[in-house]
Amino acid sequence: RADARQVTVPAERGRLGQRHARLAGALLPEGLRGLVLASHPGPTAVVTALSAALVVGVGGRPATVALATAAVLTGQLSIGWSNDWVDARRDVAVRRADKPVVAGLVSAGLLRGAALAAAAACVVLSLAVGLVPGVVHIVAVVSAWAYNVRLKASAWSWFPFALSFGLLPAFLVLSLPGHPLPAAWAVAAGALLGTGAHVANVLPDLEDDHRTGVRGLPHRWGRTASSVVAPAVLVTAVLVVVLGPAAPPGVLAVAGAALAVVLAVTAGVVALSRHRSRLPFRLSMAVAALCVVLLVGAGPEMVSG
Repeated sequence: RADARQVTVPAERGRLGQRHARLAGALLPEGLRGLVLASHPGPTAVVTALSAALVVGVGGRPATVALATAAVLTGQLSIGWSNDWVDARRDVAVRRADKPVVAGLVSAGLLRGAALAAAAACVVLSLAVGLVPGVVHIVAVVSAWAYNVRLKASAWSWFPFALSFGLLPAFLVLSLPGHPLPAAWAVAAGALLGTGAHVANVLPDLEDDHRTGVRGLPHRWGRTASSVVAPAVLVTAVLVVVLGPAAPPGVLAVAGAALAVVLAVTAGVVALSRHRSRLPFRLSMAVAALCVVLLVGAGPEMVSG
């Protein structure tokens, strides 16, 4: 399965980036290649890089940037590995040959050990950043694990994404000297981004999920409704990022918001007219990418007061 999450974000990740991951992984020994692919390397790299950019943008010191980034990386690795470990039987049942366990590159037992080791490292690194930010990040990672283990098949499947993504800016801002509070709009934007990304990311796997009994909120809504809701939620996140800061939005922010609206409307129209099209998923991911870019650009505005 490719879903998830991320600063922590749940690990139900979609197929975004798998092709590039397989090409890169082909150069590695089989076991290591399996671990790399099972970590969901594309989303893991994106979330880790985003976190590093955000903590730099809000004024983090080099030591803080290094520790916070390492904490996010180990957290994301634990989430990705636990996802493929927990989903191993489902992936075998639907013959997901693109999954490392099904392809025989790595065993579920090895993924379990790697996930637990990465989680332990994440706890140590998170607390090294500071007690308050460390606890916030650990809660975000636990939320992602809860999705992997149980909540992905429930009507609450969206909640871990909202919580984990919402806690990302909180963790990074709290890591600064004096532990300043994050701006409320930044936390809200993160939660909306996570929710929209979750709805969009499950779209490519709806049929496989149905066959294995996974019925999260997007599955209950159906493909057409989810294809409309995903870009709508994501464009709302974009508008929060643009309008939330005290400073008036710049030209680039306004242009980004306008483009996000156009992409979201297009995704909705396609979803309603072509029920089996995957274009709404791709357009939703483009809106999510715009939101991330605008969030990084907001920089110091993420700090309250």
